[in-house]
Amino acid sequence: MLLLLILADDFTGALDTGVQFAACGIPTRVVVGEQVDFAANDAAVLVVDTETRHLSAAEAYAVIAKLTREAMSAGVFSIYKKTDSALRGNIGAELSALLKTSGERRLPFLPAFPQIDRVTRDGVHYISGVPVTESPFGIDPFEPVRHARVTELIGEQTDVPAHSFPTLKEGEAVPEQEGILVFDAGSLDDLASTGRALFRNGRPRLMAGCAGFAALLPDLMKMTERRTVTMPKLDHRLLVVCGSVNSITLRQLDVAEQNGFSRLRLTPRQKLDPGYWESENGKEALQGINEMLAANPRCIIETNDEGGNRPTADYAAARGLDLGGLRVGIASSIGHMLGKLFTSPALGTLLLTGGDTLLQCMNCVGIKELEPVCEMEKGVVLARFTYRGCTRYVITKSGGFGHEKLLLDLADLIADIAQALDKIYSSLRF
Repeated sequence: MLLLLILADDFTGALDTGVQFAACGIPTRVVVGEQVDFAANDAAVLVVDTETRHLSAAEAYAVIAKLTREAMSAGVFSIYKKTDSALRGNIGAELSALLKTSGERRLPFLPAFPQIDRVTRDGVHYISGVPVTESPFGIDPFEPVRHARVTELIGEQTDVPAHSFPTLKEGEAVPEQEGILVFDAGSLDDLASTGRALFRNGRPRLMAGCAGFAALLPDLMKMTERRTVTMPKLDHRLLVVCGSVNSITLRQLDVAEQNGFSRLRLTPRQKLDPGYWESENGKEALQGINEMLAANPRCIIETNDEGGNRPTADYAAARGLDLGGLRVGIASSIGHMLGKLFTSPALGTLLLTGGDTLLQCMNCVGIKELEPVCEMEKGVVLARFTYRGCTRYVITKSGGFGHEKLLLDLADLIADIAQALDKIYSSLRF
């Protein structure tokens, strides 16, 4: 029975929210696209990646409105609009689409993710202590966040009133104002306090926030359908494929390379020439990648140029590509490259960073659904899928998550798990 529908605007965000339920043993599915058969769903939690982050506000509104109408017609009671924890995307348009289409009077919105130091104080959103507009997300080359005050950011895309409130205390009544109700949270306790107040008189029909507040919903919603979650054995080899330009991720790549990872930067031609990986040069490059994977169990393939991305920007400009075309072209190329590598015996555990990268990879191998398994670190999700009749695993993370040694720690964790399980299996055979 479907207890909760979650609407996310990108793939990695869908997974880092869905895993909050899957890690508790709650049956959870993550699907891509707006064609959803709600009646056929057999999970308790269904997460739909609408891929609306990079659409226009009007287009994003239409997608969310359509899915909301269809879900309510199918009898879905609770809908959670998952937003980006750094406030990227069409937040105002999508929240207003959910609220207006549902016919409800108010939509509580808790944008904070204090578990990774993203908090809301006095209506202003902060990333690691600075307003989001002064963080790496404020200088994103594709879609910079231009407002740190959440109500102002919402108001840029909708005429639905947005109101800012402090954390609700135990027993405090939910404000009566109509519209989008934005709540502060500086800690997990703050999220929990507001959550209990919202649920005091029953389960809200509409809610919004990121993975931070979603982590509390299994208990707030009293979800009892749970199963045991076990860590699967992963290939000890790790390939990191990075399509992110976020400075946090770039530092992670630098630290990994300094500690033994092989690192390959794709050329502008490899990233932007259609059909490159089917060409003779592309086949030779793939052979070189396979040799790199075979020689080192820890490898990186990334889309950033050394010393900055001017060569790629110039190459794109010469071919008449704008920023949107550049983003889509690079993600598509990565997807085609990974599609060629997917059957390689040298390909071990795959870590993909960036929602566009993940989506295009899955598209190229025909995967439309992932099942989140657990978090390997906060914001870093292990998921499984079926490919050619076999279960495979992929690790995903958003570009702005994690400490600088994250990739090293993940590689060590995967190796430790593989070694420990080998010992267990070996002991069972004797």
